[in-house]
Amino acid sequence: MKSIGNLYQSGDWKGEKHVPVIHAPETVKKDNLVDVKVLVGEEIAHPNTFEHYISWIKVYFQPEGHKFPIEIGSFDFTSHGESGLFTEPNVSIRFKAEKSGTIYATSYCNIHGLWENSVELKVEE
Repeated sequence: MKSIGNLYQSGDWKGEKHVPVIHAPETVKKDNLVDVKVLVGEEIAHPNTFEHYISWIKVYFQPEGHKFPIEIGSFDFTSHGESGLFTEPNVSIRFKAEKSGTIYATSYCNIHGLWENSVELKVEE
């Protein structure tokens, strides 16, 4: 059986324009809002042309001890040059967490496929 998980690519976002970059605090107080920003192409801009673009970004949080991550946001970018309008893959989301865990971000480039990244979040009492 094939696995879609094997199709996800990763890398250092400073040298690879397709890796979703996650900006989030390392530590947050329990039940406080966590501000997360995810974008593609921070150090090296992604072209975002009619022929080459990011279709979507998804953001997940997996609390420690939980088997699966929980999707907390899904963002589709649908303007790729129609009438001169280009959507930039740059999103913000806020959530509350009771436990420490991992924030995951995935993205899809219409030419270069699936990409992923993650950061840890520590929740303090």
